[in-house]
Amino acid sequence: MIMSRIEAPRDEAQGSLTDRLLVGLPAEAVLTDPDVTASYANDMASFCPAGTPAVVVLPRTVEEVQHVMRTATELRVPVVPQGARSGLSGAANASDGCIVLSLTRMDRILEINPVDRVAVVEPGVVNAVLSRAVEEHGLYYPPDPSSWEMCTIGGNIGTGSGGLCCVKYGVTAEYVLGLDVVLADGRLMSTGRRTAKGVAGYDLTRLFVGSEGSLGIVVRAVLALRPKPPRQLVLAAEFASAADACDAVCRIMAGGHVPSLLELMDRTTVKAVNDLARMGLPETTEALLLAAFDTPDPAADLAALGAVCEAAGATQVVPAEDTAESELLLQARRTALVALEAVKGTTMIDDVCVPRSRLAEMIEGVERIAEKHRLTIGVCAHAGDGNTHPTVCFDAQDPDETRRARESFDEIMALGLELGGTITGEHGVGVLKKEWLAREVGPVGLEMQRAVKQVFDPLGILNPGKLF
Repeated sequence: MIMSRIEAPRDEAQGSLTDRLLVGLPAEAVLTDPDVTASYANDMASFCPAGTPAVVVLPRTVEEVQHVMRTATELRVPVVPQGARSGLSGAANASDGCIVLSLTRMDRILEINPVDRVAVVEPGVVNAVLSRAVEEHGLYYPPDPSSWEMCTIGGNIGTGSGGLCCVKYGVTAEYVLGLDVVLADGRLMSTGRRTAKGVAGYDLTRLFVGSEGSLGIVVRAVLALRPKPPRQLVLAAEFASAADACDAVCRIMAGGHVPSLLELMDRTTVKAVNDLARMGLPETTEALLLAAFDTPDPAADLAALGAVCEAAGATQVVPAEDTAESELLLQARRTALVALEAVKGTTMIDDVCVPRSRLAEMIEGVERIAEKHRLTIGVCAHAGDGNTHPTVCFDAQDPDETRRARESFDEIMALGLELGGTITGEHGVGVLKKEWLAREVGPVGLEMQRAVKQVFDPLGILNPGKLF
């Protein structure tokens, strides 16, 4: 009697899947040891369930990815694509019995073209590696997530990530010109272009950015580059209240200033960074604003911006004297999320983006939520974008505190929507926020998104259970 895969015993089904994968993959690319595959089960998000993968595959070529998807389609096995698993929404979490498709070994920079100002890369290229490689050609790849030393370009594309430089340079989506994508059935599709302009047909490239691996597997990307800017200088401004710091942000943007970075850290975050890294940041401040310029005369621009901060009530304004001092201040900001995790051992990192004009209301609302639930919630923010990261610190071994952490997280997202914002500015939806996506886009929007998914993935095998 021939049994279906669903009826077959698990070991038999897994053996069949593994055998089929090994037809088109080298043995070292197929991992089945449960102790090893378990380490690929989840990303860095809290409160996101993860299943047990049947197998982990680490391809090196486009043809190998195509073989994986053809096999998955034939056997009706779900596939969960992964990069560095540094995401914060559960988008890379495994589902039971899935193929985890880790793309970290597809890590070649295929081309850097100074004339066309493009780079062509595979999805496993680490963001910082690409940034340094193009810098040698006098070029600049702006998207700069805080995890840039470990996150991959494929992961950045999948989640539509942002970073510290977005206030001037924009997010990942604005730098993805074209993609090669392996579809659910194994076909290879190219989207977009490598030219400076192009409007032929629907913008399928942009559709894949932020799709969290639910529509296809990105195996190659054409990325736009810019000329390398001068080294930026950073300014630190202290404020007696978060409201004053947010007022400074509004004045800076309304005044036409174009900083390359405009970041905010509240007192809780500043203290956490000092406790972890002994950075010597001023703990007397209620809010610390970091601003930077990468212009030909950054000192003059910082002086003008410093005057705006003083007019908004800054108690102290300190411009960095050189790039080394600037990098020290930026390292403090990059350390913020790790430092907040050290406060209680576990964090839930929110990612709510609001209009800049309502940034103060967002931060003040988070303070009220923290007081209500008797929790430590630190806020760091890409203030120039209105993109806040309220980070709930809690003891995961304390059931009551864990419950309060989850309730506060949801209240923060509700607050963001009430203020005209969005539930995620750059981390994505994944598992963590899929019920909130429905609230944000509404029933008609959700219906259309599901319809798009059905076109690209009619069997529903690509990253099931994510987004909606």
